[in-house]
Amino acid sequence: QVQLVESGGGLVQAGGSLRLSCAASGFTFDRYVMGWFRQAPGKEREIVAAISWSGGSTVYGDSVKGRFTISRDNAQGMVYLQMNSLKPEDTAVYYCAADSRFAIITLESEYDYWGQGTQVIVSS
Repeated sequence: QVQLVESGGGLVQAGGSLRLSCAASGFTFDRYVMGWFRQAPGKEREIVAAISWSGGSTVYGDSVKGRFTISRDNAQGMVYLQMNSLKPEDTAVYYCAADSRFAIITLESEYDYWGQGTQVIVSS
């Protein structure tokens, strides 16, 4: 059974940091691109970051470049999102997702598996 379980969300002040974690199981983790998406109230879900099988390539959404860092630990089946210099506009539910393609894809419709999401609230 495939599972993606996010953790690490919470309430933080603007300028602060959070580290999200996603524990994956039930599929061949190191053969999946992993992505983080987010959805704010009243908005469409958008890509935050994605990372290749090996972790050697990454892609970031324009709004988080230079502030967020995605990483993965294939031995542990984990993917992380380090979020620094948080802004109120980063407030959203953050989702972990897995895609079986080799190339990094940023379209949410192409991802095969999804977690349940973790809430991040950034206060001003």
